Amino acid sequence: MDQVIVDQGFWDLFPDAQVNILYVDGIDNHDNDENLAERRKLLHNATEEAQKFLTNETFRLNPVVDQWRKAYQQFKKKKGARASIEALLKRVAQGRTFDPIDPMVDVYNSVSMTYGVPVGIEDRDKIAGDMHLGIAKGGESFQPVGADKDEPALEGEVMYYDNEGAVCRCLNWRDAQRTMLTQESKNIVAVIEAINPEQIQRANEAMDELSKLIQHYFAVEPSQIFHLTKDDPTAVVPK
Repeated sequence: MDQVIVDQGFWDLFPDAQVNILYVDGIDNHDNDENLAERRKLLHNATEEAQKFLTNETFRLNPVVDQWRKAYQQFKKKKGARASIEALLKRVAQGRTFDPIDPMVDVYNSVSMTYGVPVGIEDRDKIAGDMHLGIAKGGESFQPVGADKDEPALEGEVMYYDNEGAVCRCLNWRDAQRTMLTQESKNIVAVIEAINPEQIQRANEAMDELSKLIQHYFAVEPSQIFHLTKDDPTAVVPK
């Protein structure tokens, strides 16, 4: 892929939104025991930090959850689709713990919980052509992670897509098995969406932290951080 493009259809729905993009080359994402204890602590600390987003006993009324649920009401979606940050916060609210999975997943889950933002990462080498964030025409091919059959996108759904179909459906709800991050991934793109000024501030802080943690855990220098808006909707991969 050469670039991420946020289509006009997305801005028509969310004109005040911002989409943060970060590119990283040359990671080694294989799990290892070298920093396992450190990653376990990272996830534990992030779980504690996430408590600040859970101030209402009624889970759906917590602002982070409520704002994303209302955003998802603005487009067609698969029944039960929720923002990825809601799924993480629900686990926190239920008192569940997070065990290390692999270095990059641990890093981005910790950032997502600490800052209360959805974070997505895709394997750039598996993206066919450019990656877009836009509105589905309907019928775009999509095989979810862990599924054994195609579950095509719905007309009017907000999704990431490329020349071969959906990459991530319902904003950041579910990744395609075709483009998902794995331990073999080397070149990635990270995305964080925000739809209001308060979210944008947290998203900016989150992407800064993600960049620092990637440098720490992978000893590589990420790209600059791109802040895409309706007036500047494209992030070209640095050469």
